[in-house]
Amino acid sequence: MRFSRPAIAALLAVLTVAGGFTFQGRGRSSNYEYEMQNPAEDPVDKDVLGEYSFARLRYRSSGGRRRSSWGTDSNKAERVFVQGLRRLTRVNAASVEHIVDVEDDEIFNWPWLYAVEVGHWSLSDTHARRLRTYLDRGGFLMVDDFHGSSEWAIFEEGLRKIFPDRPVIDLEDQNQLFHVLHDLKERFQVPGRQFIWSGRTSERDGYDAKWRAILDDRNRAQVLICHNMDLGDAWEWADDPQYPEKFASLAYRIGINAVVYSMTH
Repeated sequence: MRFSRPAIAALLAVLTVAGGFTFQGRGRSSNYEYEMQNPAEDPVDKDVLGEYSFARLRYRSSGGRRRSSWGTDSNKAERVFVQGLRRLTRVNAASVEHIVDVEDDEIFNWPWLYAVEVGHWSLSDTHARRLRTYLDRGGFLMVDDFHGSSEWAIFEEGLRKIFPDRPVIDLEDQNQLFHVLHDLKERFQVPGRQFIWSGRTSERDGYDAKWRAILDDRNRAQVLICHNMDLGDAWEWADDPQYPEKFASLAYRIGINAVVYSMTH
């Protein structure tokens, strides 16, 4: 494991990110227990502020789904991820997550957002414009846990509303996202927990892991797209002895790199 001291020092020293984002470590913005899939108990330091807080994006689901997609793996996934972030870096991370509604002005308080199952999201034109404003002010969005061509098509439809003028690119191996803290020269498909009984790393027709992004005019990644993989499941089940360590390890490293990148670029 390689630590980049300048990157960490910059992360801890900076108090604001481009566009006036402030680090905040407050708890949940609203009661969302009924939408959790795997609720975890609150830690003893749940009210302690931090320089970074895991922020999950809440959005509307498409296709009249009975189950909310945005809350998949919550909130154990973020709680376990933050534990790893604290142990593997010097980032002063709050122990509890924050839920951010796409239409809420609070979105501008959080420089890093995580969204799952975006193959089922439904963005109105208003929501798309708000996310574009957020991202153009320096915000960073990491999307994860969607698979195959059909879910890509739904995700891309929403993404095009946000970025009608920017292409989706496949990230090259030398991109800073893969090297800002951990060197991720060898990346592979990270499956969900279903791997334990299926033995398959893929779901649907999503046979190959895709590491993609939207870049701004300075080649800074605004959106990190983790397609055909399930990093959230890997975080959630990192403490399950049946779930392979190599998958959890890579999931932690890409997530930590994304956090550090978003705060230093």
